[in-house]
Amino acid sequence: MADESPRPPRLTRRRLLAGGALAAATAAVLGLRRGDRGGAHGAYFLALSRALREAGVARPALVIDRRRLDANVDALTRTLSGSRLGTRVVVKSLPSRPLIAAVADRIGTRRLMVFNGPMTLETARFRPDADLLLGKPLAAVEVAETCEALQAIEGPAAHPQWLVDTPERIQAYAAIARDRSQRLRISVEIDVGLHRGGFASVADLAGGLDLIRASPGLEFAGLMGYDPHVPRAPSPERAYASVERRYRESVDVVRERFGGDLSGYTFNTAGSPTYALHVRDPNATEVAVGSAFVKPRDFDLATLAHHEPAAFIATPVLKALDHLQIPGIEPLAGVMTFFDANAERAFFIHGGHWLAEPESPPGLEFNGLFGRSSNQELLTGSRSVHLRPDDYVFFRPTQSEAILLQFGDLLVFDGERISERWPTYPVSA
Repeated sequence: MADESPRPPRLTRRRLLAGGALAAATAAVLGLRRGDRGGAHGAYFLALSRALREAGVARPALVIDRRRLDANVDALTRTLSGSRLGTRVVVKSLPSRPLIAAVADRIGTRRLMVFNGPMTLETARFRPDADLLLGKPLAAVEVAETCEALQAIEGPAAHPQWLVDTPERIQAYAAIARDRSQRLRISVEIDVGLHRGGFASVADLAGGLDLIRASPGLEFAGLMGYDPHVPRAPSPERAYASVERRYRESVDVVRERFGGDLSGYTFNTAGSPTYALHVRDPNATEVAVGSAFVKPRDFDLATLAHHEPAAFIATPVLKALDHLQIPGIEPLAGVMTFFDANAERAFFIHGGHWLAEPESPPGLEFNGLFGRSSNQELLTGSRSVHLRPDDYVFFRPTQSEAILLQFGDLLVFDGERISERWPTYPVSA
């Protein structure tokens, strides 16, 4: 017997359009339509566009605003003025020799934080007089290889402070020191609330310090406690108080094991999101800061309100379309633009899919239906966005360390022109 159950209606073009029209009418009644957020470049990005055009920039580029960079360094210097804290510049966030020099020399610091073997070697060659501290613990094989390469360098940078976080890693580093007949400076990571790693209790820390003392090839150098979780905690005040208490308890353990005079040790704390909170910190000797100097979008925090964005991605528009068209559902373009005035026009740019968000001109957005592309990213905008091919679109990175190595030389904007090109570090993870 033939199946006589009713069949669902076929989704024809006419039904699709009719459904879209009904949805649009419903949206109009309910006030669901997104209004026009578009506009033109402001004076700052118009000036930057002129500078890029005069410099002949035709591909995606990472721009560093030198005046804003200097202003951010000065903001840190003013904030820490009168405190006992030194500044350790975080290399992974500023992976360019001239960029690091611009920041470190303006501060007047030789303290740098590095994060892997290649970065340690590059920095030691560049700054042989630097005091290097590892910002994360490394596998023993990488430490051994890096120690071997550092032998060719003369100066303090050839003897970095290696970071340990477990008894097992202390033992592994002690074996490296023994096999190489070499002393390794060791700093200990403590968990001050981030829970990403480090010794989680004073009892565990005491055991780690005893292990270091019992290892002839190891020399205790200090502590490191990283606390970027504080500004986003349910109660930042309580989170910071917990960080300070945990650090104080850890310093007391160090004092018990190594004596009362702690002046020769490194007590590193903070990070860009929290350095300003540590101004009156009685335990730390230094703060680690990197991203705050260029202030990516993820660092738009109350604790960094005195800093300003100093890094932007610039890229040309390749194609500008009057109407958005999504492959396979072209008839719905009118419906989509009814729901969202910022989906009326389409712009395809050179490159894309970066850890970054559109910054200028205002109102540009990614399109979830079309999808992302690292070759020719699609951005949509309203009729108020008047971009043509070869005009520039600007993005603001969400981070710095994951972005600054992707574009070749950094372009330095002095407010009027592209005045310098700063080479970046070799790519490393």
